[in-house]
Amino acid sequence: MFAAMLLAFSVVALAQFAVYYWRAILSGVARQPLSVHVLQAARMKDGALTGADFRTLVSLHNLTPDLQLGLRGLSVVRMYYAVIDGIRSMATARAPQVAEWAERELATCARYVAVQMDRRLQANLAVAAALRSC
Repeated sequence: MFAAMLLAFSVVALAQFAVYYWRAILSGVARQPLSVHVLQAARMKDGALTGADFRTLVSLHNLTPDLQLGLRGLSVVRMYYAVIDGIRSMATARAPQVAEWAERELATCARYVAVQMDRRLQANLAVAAALRSC
């Protein structure tokens, strides 16, 4: 019985650590600067992205070709966005602080997608430059 409780506690602690670690990576990537190309594509002049820009940025990300192998998609971020958007819609009237936190998280998701799109565009430009130099 004690072993089962210890195992359950360990699994919960490991899952919590994994979620916090993933969230830290998401936040760290989202803080990176964006190039002018991405800001123009998103029609943002000051770089202020909101959660409402997420779907637009995902569709733009899907339009950019992926020339590098091994890059992962945005499925986990899309799932996280959907969960946080559901929390925001439920908390808007009842808990304004939770709704504000959710808005910040949605903006972080949008910024993450913009940075990933920027990385993809920069990699594609590097491949194009390498092809031109041959």
